[in-house]
Amino acid sequence: MQEPLSRANKAAWETKAYDAWVSYYGHPEELAVQLKETGAHHLRYWLKYTGNPTGRRVLNMLGSHGRKAISLALLGANVTVVDISEENRRYALQTAEAAGVDIRYICSDVLSIPNEEELGEFDFVLMEFGVLHYFADLRDVFAVVRRRLKAGGRLLLTDFHPFFRASQPEGDYFDAGVKEGEVAFAKLLPEEERGELNKVRVRGWMVGDIIGAVAEAGLYVRTFEELPCKSNPRLPEFYTLVADWVDAGLAPLFP
Repeated sequence: MQEPLSRANKAAWETKAYDAWVSYYGHPEELAVQLKETGAHHLRYWLKYTGNPTGRRVLNMLGSHGRKAISLALLGANVTVVDISEENRRYALQTAEAAGVDIRYICSDVLSIPNEEELGEFDFVLMEFGVLHYFADLRDVFAVVRRRLKAGGRLLLTDFHPFFRASQPEGDYFDAGVKEGEVAFAKLLPEEERGELNKVRVRGWMVGDIIGAVAEAGLYVRTFEELPCKSNPRLPEFYTLVADWVDAGLAPLFP
């Protein structure tokens, strides 16, 4: 089931993504100037869980345009990005060069990284904003996270809260179906260009699905922080899940 999702989503993310980032963030040289000044702000959800990232190895899975990866590199981290879009890769590498930092950027589906084991082990795996809905089975993606974390390494996951999705018109918290939708950057382009874009294929997950899949991968959930919606503070809009790889044997959940 994952293959048709990945194929559709790659096509969507490789049509005008670069143009969308230029429209919203400016040319890579302009974004580089901004990140040098305000990069730490873009990491505000995670720095309290990482401490000083200087010298630490970070894997940014589905790292998109690279703003978070470049911000980490500006603080001295050694960052590798894996993302399915060549247009994202081009924008990110041009921005990194303009900012005077090096990041490694692999254009690949995170579930089929070429020679994955050669990446080695990381102190942190960062996944952020609009990522889990691209996967048909969360166990597959968190298995990659587990393989790439070193003992004592930490997963940092911030994404849209399933309750917020369910609060939208016609939202259904328990709907597990795959749906076709507009690619995330579409709203950044002029309306007349949106008709040229391919659609993404995504599915929703419940909170229990997410926490359960992380735990099943052998990661120890440390916290699940829920962040309120600015337009409706009675609802959570985002969450941050922090989980560590602890080298300890556990009894089977279902003996």
